[in-house]
Amino acid sequence: MILQINQDNEKGFTLIELMIVIAIIGILAAVAVPQYGQYTQKAKFVEVINRTANYKTGVSLCAQESGGLTNCTPGSDFNIPPDVSNDGAIASLTTLQGIISVTSNANIGGHTYTLTPTLVQDNVTWAVTGTCLNVGYCKN
Repeated sequence: MILQINQDNEKGFTLIELMIVIAIIGILAAVAVPQYGQYTQKAKFVEVINRTANYKTGVSLCAQESGGLTNCTPGSDFNIPPDVSNDGAIASLTTLQGIISVTSNANIGGHTYTLTPTLVQDNVTWAVTGTCLNVGYCKN
């Protein structure tokens, strides 16, 4: 008895089909890798933004209780935390007359993030400026 192999039943992918799949994966990777890098930098910059929360609270309290922003500096009686340098994601963080200025460390790009308060009828509003706006790490 002779066995015959029926080649019509063979299953599998052709070389062209495999090359098309590899090309699609390459295109997706070329788009995804730069976006992932941008996303991770933006996520790291969130720490910089979050670190200003206590400062904003202290400046807001100072502005409302003193009726102005000129005395709103660290060491005043309004619980504004002291200035910081080289701490985590922050290269420097300073508060002067209510203006909070932050510079991120070099591995996040050394971008600046400045919060400028405005006091109107016991309400403090914040304006954001800095190089973080140019790269999309923060919003105004």
